[in-house]
Amino acid sequence: MATPSDRLLRRLEWRLGRRLDGRLQGAYRTVWHGTGIDFTDLRAYTPEDDVRHIDWNVTARLDEPFVRQYTEDRELTAWLVVDKSASMRFGGHDGKDSVATELAVSLAKLVSKGGNRVGAILFDNAAHKVIPPRGGRDQILRIAHELLKPAPAAKPAKPAKPARKSKQPAPTTDLSAMLNLAALTTAKRRSLIFVMSDFIGEPGWDRPLGMLTHRHEVVCVRVVDPAELDLPDLGLILVEDAETGEQILVDTSDPLLRGRLATQVDAREAELTGAMRRAGVADHRITTDQDLMAALVQMVQASGRGRR
Repeated sequence: MATPSDRLLRRLEWRLGRRLDGRLQGAYRTVWHGTGIDFTDLRAYTPEDDVRHIDWNVTARLDEPFVRQYTEDRELTAWLVVDKSASMRFGGHDGKDSVATELAVSLAKLVSKGGNRVGAILFDNAAHKVIPPRGGRDQILRIAHELLKPAPAAKPAKPAKPARKSKQPAPTTDLSAMLNLAALTTAKRRSLIFVMSDFIGEPGWDRPLGMLTHRHEVVCVRVVDPAELDLPDLGLILVEDAETGEQILVDTSDPLLRGRLATQVDAREAELTGAMRRAGVADHRITTDQDLMAALVQMVQASGRGRR
């Protein structure tokens, strides 16, 4: 009997085959220079260079030694950094967590072609899971299995003591810790890193993200529910913060409230875009109501145009 991870992979393989065949041709080409067969550029010779790489024709013409640079083709190591915090479970069965899971498995399938290795870092404040990079279909099934695991059930809250009426809310997602863990885990080898999160959490994560881009090629995918961008008019509802557990009663039909929320959403979107820009990465946004394969095609095409 097929497991849930096997059924998910088979379904995504069929959809990937139909939508992406012919769009991703050839092996991955790294952005670093090294030994290879594709000529890239010339530069001045330094004492550390191999004399076999000297271009003697250019050296004779310019009366100064120059060496040839080539694009280095080699096995790629990719990492999937997936935010598994409480805010990612917004939207239920077809919410942000589900979209991030399908996206991660799809990317793992695409990257693993040609013998490339894929690893994963699944992060929550309470715990994290590191899956070392490996190749093959079994590795993709393992990543899918870990992504599909249900979140641990929350422990029942103890009755509050009368003397302590105030209670500090639970901390929001520590995105800096997630990115620092990614940097520490991937420090041994330059890699292609996909970061999938709603980026709802403690501020200041743009600095560790920028440090991660100094060594690796980083692609950030922000998963968003449309209700987070435009609050639907549902009347009087009880809203709970998934990260802190705080609950408030909200009248979603109030035009003043809707106007204030729209202003806050615009400010937050601008802040996130600015943080991504400061970190030196493109901000790919995928909403839960989008066609995932179409969004993936657009992301691949945009990354190809913007690649260094």
